[in-house]
Amino acid sequence: MGRIFETRKATMMARWNKMAKVFTRISKDIAISVKSGGPNPDTNSTLRRVLQNARAANMPKDKVEAAIKRASGQTATQYEIVLYEGYAPHGIALLVETATDNVVRTVANVRMRFNKYSGNMGNAGSVAFMFKRMGVFRLNPEGLNHDELELELIDHGLQELGEGTGEKGEKQLIIRCDFSDFGKLQTAIEAKGLTPISADSEYIAENLIELPEDKANEVLELVDSLEQDDDVQRVFHNLG
Repeated sequence: MGRIFETRKATMMARWNKMAKVFTRISKDIAISVKSGGPNPDTNSTLRRVLQNARAANMPKDKVEAAIKRASGQTATQYEIVLYEGYAPHGIALLVETATDNVVRTVANVRMRFNKYSGNMGNAGSVAFMFKRMGVFRLNPEGLNHDELELELIDHGLQELGEGTGEKGEKQLIIRCDFSDFGKLQTAIEAKGLTPISADSEYIAENLIELPEDKANEVLELVDSLEQDDDVQRVFHNLG
């Protein structure tokens, strides 16, 4: 067990404190999960995970229920997950995860933001090989024996377990697995009576690049601009 190194988030994630954006992202996640597995979280593990994330973001219950109701209707908006790739300034690789009902609009907006902040949008596969898709669970570490938990979960797909912090600096226990083992590890965590603070898939950079602060800020300006787009769910990078 060790400390999981997390890329710089203070600047990159600051705008997520704007609740409207967070709730929009979660509402889209709800729509996608309901479409794929139905509106009952007891039988839809993906929806159950999204609802955990909604609670962690303090999304009001009425907004969550309204999102499920909209997603269950015949006229529900159909979102498509599209991943865009490219480079920020100074050779930093970016993966831009979007949920869109209009790919033409989304690709134009993403390209515009890359160009505005001196980045270069690439073709499919141009940087994806630098990242590994993983399941990431965040737990409250209070009362948990980290070594025992690691031994208990390793047969269920656990690859990494370490310490981290939340956006407000609070301590968290971070658990990672191959994305293919996400459901198996989620079931094992729930069977232990643990409720994750959040559970999601993330693209983890295989190798990180360190930059001096002024150059790193240029990268983060592009990341922040991309995250402000309504169609963008998350941006992943290999900035250390």
